[in-house]
Amino acid sequence: MNRNARILFASLIAAIVVAGLAAIYILWEHGPDEQEETLAGMEKFTASADEALAPEIKFEDGERHKRTLADFRGGVVVVNFWATWCTPCVRELPSLDRLQGRLKDKGVTIIALSLDRGGVDAVKRFYDENGIRNLGVYVDTTMGTQQAFDIPGLPTTVLIDAKGRDRGRLIGPADWGGEDAAELILSASK
Repeated sequence: MNRNARILFASLIAAIVVAGLAAIYILWEHGPDEQEETLAGMEKFTASADEALAPEIKFEDGERHKRTLADFRGGVVVVNFWATWCTPCVRELPSLDRLQGRLKDKGVTIIALSLDRGGVDAVKRFYDENGIRNLGVYVDTTMGTQQAFDIPGLPTTVLIDAKGRDRGRLIGPADWGGEDAAELILSASK
């Protein structure tokens, strides 16, 4: 290889390295958080056709007491199926936390039901690290609740009225911070 060919080859390698470093920088500075689409609104909510009673599921609270949906009957219940390893779930959880703060005095309980195998301790750690203050800790490490509700994936949120009827669901992440979310949930108390 002559001198000009070596210089051209070295320049080409240098250009490839610079382009690679630039790509890494761009991804580092403008990573997945900025590339993700915004959380959807309540337009994704699908009402139940028959408003049948919700399945009687069993789960554990933050004190490791056994709980069922019947423990919450008489008020509107929002069951959000999520996990700490589910990125879309993690993105929507702060808006559910704020919503619980807004609606707690209106007879609404949001059960953010974690399906983490790490149990109560994993969820408590996650809440502490992420400033979740209004939501209670609820866990089902068996994932039996997901099967009972026929949940296709995480996150999925189910609205249950004060009589225990399944009023509908929203599949996928959503922004629960808007007035439309509060209105939807409060409509289940009528």
